[in-house]
Amino acid sequence: MPGRELEGKVALVTGGSRGIGRAIALRLAQGGVHVAFNYVRHHQAAREAEEAIRGLGVRCLRVRAHLGDVKEIEKLFQAVASEFGRLDILVNNAASGVQRRLLDLEERHWDWVMDINAKSAWLCAKAAVGLMDRGGCIINVTSLGSQRVLPYYFSVGVSKAALEAVTRYMAVELAEKGIAVNAVSGGYVETEALQHFPNKEEMLAAAASRTPAGRRVAPDDIAGVVAFLCSREAEMIRGQIVVVDGGFSLLA
Repeated sequence: MPGRELEGKVALVTGGSRGIGRAIALRLAQGGVHVAFNYVRHHQAAREAEEAIRGLGVRCLRVRAHLGDVKEIEKLFQAVASEFGRLDILVNNAASGVQRRLLDLEERHWDWVMDINAKSAWLCAKAAVGLMDRGGCIINVTSLGSQRVLPYYFSVGVSKAALEAVTRYMAVELAEKGIAVNAVSGGYVETEALQHFPNKEEMLAAAASRTPAGRRVAPDDIAGVVAFLCSREAEMIRGQIVVVDGGFSLLA
């Protein structure tokens, strides 16, 4: 991230206690950004993330809130407003999934994934706009499964495709409010989320052998691009899906 130009700003990173979300929260905190994040079940990880963020000399707000529930989203933003009074950066990172093929998926699984991965990004953006009176940035975290067909990824892939469409609409409709909107699409990133895939080892082996850059994508790789998109240098990047996969998706 260029210098500390974001110093003093306030960011909300959804799902910021673990994996990619934690890496993003820490990268922003390193630049002097005060960080709020939500979590649901992993209390210890949330406490550790809060301590790590505070250890970088910035303020941190940890809120337990399930983004599949509209009232919980309202609670989260009320807490942010009470603690900071404003918001400059929203990173819609929180995601969930049911790793089943489409014929094995149930309606409740579809609703669960779409609510958390796509609907909540829209609702969080609506809430964030009210706190971004000086403009701001919204970054949505998506994945290659939005465009490519991956095993056991039907529900998540469709939800991420929706999120990318949401990104483009947001970029146009929120531009007049001085809010820049983009998305970052990661390749295979080894996080706890991969533990739920029946073909985890196959996925990691493919990423290691087929990535032109010579290694798998790390959470910090995603975090660095998110931080860049929040900077002045990225002001004219709008509604784009920035792919961070080491070149994996270039190969036939």
